[in-house]
Amino acid sequence: MNKQLIVVKVGTSSLTGADGSMSPEKVGNIVRQIADLRDAGHSVVLVTSGSIAAGFRRLGYGSRPTSVAAKQACAAAGQGLLMEEYTKFLLDRGYVSAQLLLTRGDFVDRRRYTNAFNALELLLKKGAVPIVNENDTVSLEELKLGDNDTLGAYLAAMLHANLLILLTDVDGLYTANPSKDKTARRIDRIDKITKDIENAAAGTGSSNGTGGMITKIRAAKIATRAGVPVFITSSSGENPIVKAVSGEGVGTLFTARYSLKTKLQWLAFYAQASGNLFVDAGAADAVMKNDRSLLPAGIVAIEGDFRRGDVVCVYRTETHEYLGRGIVKYSRDELAEMIGSDSAAGESEAINRDDWVGAKD
Repeated sequence: MNKQLIVVKVGTSSLTGADGSMSPEKVGNIVRQIADLRDAGHSVVLVTSGSIAAGFRRLGYGSRPTSVAAKQACAAAGQGLLMEEYTKFLLDRGYVSAQLLLTRGDFVDRRRYTNAFNALELLLKKGAVPIVNENDTVSLEELKLGDNDTLGAYLAAMLHANLLILLTDVDGLYTANPSKDKTARRIDRIDKITKDIENAAAGTGSSNGTGGMITKIRAAKIATRAGVPVFITSSSGENPIVKAVSGEGVGTLFTARYSLKTKLQWLAFYAQASGNLFVDAGAADAVMKNDRSLLPAGIVAIEGDFRRGDVVCVYRTETHEYLGRGIVKYSRDELAEMIGSDSAAGESEAINRDDWVGAKD
């Protein structure tokens, strides 16, 4: 096998026993496969759930709690226990683990995004195994369904990984829920994620985790758009991680389209827009069909309060069709002065083509 960078996302259901608490045997099995990949020369980033599962019994809960405060407390207690298990097993194989706790803000803020990328790149260069989780203790939004599937996709895209493996308790995506429909069949390969694919993913999940198959489909959308193929497979069975990398795995493969540059990934997936621009038909055709920059003369209306260098969304005025997003070169006030004036035609571009990601890119 060629040396590859692999991102592995492990869900709570792949780390816990029937009672919902962390299973050291399952953790050890995951680490053994990661160490086997490292022995073969591959680099691996592990995105792991399970901090709440590791901590809730230590805090005296009989089952996984449901309130936000209790989840945060259990995550705080369990994260160290979870890392202790990973570290112990990795050290037995001669590898160093490195913990990173991230939130959505670490991707939205461009400086923090760059810092996270640099840290991960250096850790991989030094031969460490980065172990990444959401910072559940401080991030309310990230406690909801599917956050670590998305986190895995974000990291795979950021690092231009060769493969994202999403481990779950089902061996891939089925045409229907296989536990309820005996006629359901596994879909082995998906080249385009359609509405039918999303509908097939609805309604599956595990009581011990926060994710379901639909969140994995959303993660696959992100990763494949960035040029990273995705493989969904069951954590049970013999060496599912190693087999996924060698091409012998049983599951569903989502093929990748093309690779977005790191700068455009940040713009497409993470950056928050500060405003909206509405453009005429000529400007819309220029940016969508002719790969041209957006000129001030084509802007008809403006929403929001933004400064130079902020991200804005662009819409077609007549239909409000979303065209894409880009980094604007003028403030709201500057653009507002240009609209309808003779000077707009002579001004440089409002959004340069290199700072633009179209809706269909």
